[in-house]
Amino acid sequence: QVQLVESGGGSVQAGGSMRLSCVASGYRISRYCMGWFRQASGKEREGVATVSPSGGSTNYGSSVKGRFTISRDNAKNTLYLQMHSLKPEDTAMYYCVADIIPCTLLFEGYNVWGQGTQVTVSS
Repeated sequence: QVQLVESGGGSVQAGGSMRLSCVASGYRISRYCMGWFRQASGKEREGVATVSPSGGSTNYGSSVKGRFTISRDNAKNTLYLQMHSLKPEDTAMYYCVADIIPCTLLFEGYNVWGQGTQVTVSS
C-alpha cells in the first residue's frame, strides 16, 4: 500500500523559513516523479515544485521560484521542501505527491497524495 506522510508544517512569521518533509512507504520513490502542491482556503490547488526521479531536474511555480527548494533523498525514501522568505500568501495546506509520470505542475497527473500539512505565515 503506497502512502505519503508529510510533516514539518506549522506557524511562522513573514520572512521566516520552514522545511517540509514527506516520507514514502510501500514503495521505493526512486522511479517516481515527486512534488509539492498547495491549496489555500477558497483557492484552487497550485503546483509548488517537482523533482525528477534522480533529483537532477526540478521545476517551480512562479510564485515560489527563488524562495523554495525541492530535494529528495531516495535512500531515505524522503522528499523535502525548504522554504525561505515566507509570505502570508504562502499560507496553505501543502501536499506531497508522487507518480510514475513525466514531472508536471498540473495536479491531475498525480495519483498518490499525502494527507497534507498546514503552513501558516503571519504578517
